[in-house]
Amino acid sequence: MDKIARHFDLELLNTLLVIAESGSLSAAAPKLCRSQSAVSEQVRKLEEMCGLPLLVRGKTGASLTPAGRRLVDHARELLARSDAAYRDMQGVQLAGDLRLAITDYFRPSALPGILRRVRDQFPRLHLHVSIRKSALIEEEAAALGDFDIGLSMAILDKGRARNRAAGAHTGLRRERLIWVADKSFAMPGDGVLPLVVLPDTCSLQRFIVAKLNAHRVHFKIAHSASGVGGLHLALAAGLGVTCLNTSSVPESAVAFTGIPRLPPLPEVEFRLAPPRTGETAVISEVTDMLAEQFS
Repeated sequence: MDKIARHFDLELLNTLLVIAESGSLSAAAPKLCRSQSAVSEQVRKLEEMCGLPLLVRGKTGASLTPAGRRLVDHARELLARSDAAYRDMQGVQLAGDLRLAITDYFRPSALPGILRRVRDQFPRLHLHVSIRKSALIEEEAAALGDFDIGLSMAILDKGRARNRAAGAHTGLRRERLIWVADKSFAMPGDGVLPLVVLPDTCSLQRFIVAKLNAHRVHFKIAHSASGVGGLHLALAAGLGVTCLNTSSVPESAVAFTGIPRLPPLPEVEFRLAPPRTGETAVISEVTDMLAEQFS
């Protein structure tokens, strides 16, 4: 007797993917417009179908098992193909070149996967990605610079950036800023805080320095990295302390709570630049899709 073919439910696969990207069932539930218990039940059904555990639940959230990681890779591909098939049936075929400028701080570990999904969903779209400082993205967006879609990060300090972001920008997500250091970091005996930062062209670096000066914290620039990747390497080497948004904190880093006590920090907001006059249908369509993927 032939075996009965079994097919994955795309909705269940999407649930697993959202949990993997959110880090917990509780964080995934509102994105899926479901209760946490309903999300848990969907995971149970998926694990029952696979005959394998897909998630390890803990106090800090949920992580994928090896089987879960394999299934998430399949899920991304299947969901992308499903979206592509739907658009084909609707007569939507996006093609051409699209230039995307993204801040260095935006979800470094998740960004490659997001861009891969864009490629899978729009195989005829040629995406050109450049990593830039947020201030430069903001300036070039206003001046109709050399990119089609810009994603920047604004510091929501006492409402100033919040008010600017409340205009025509599309707010995507907010994250906390936190002081971090590698687990191996030890404060120098002279009590002077060693800072690991980006160059002073970075608005977050200027904000950090101003904040520390305002609170009379003694510090020195121990290392200046060219990008967030270099910042991570300097942190891993135990060269100093820095300030990062939560999604860009590397796994080996922890919140710095030692001496000296550092000033509290605001949130940041990631946002898409306003649409431009005469924006093409391709740009508008991809912008909407990116807003969903990035949020």
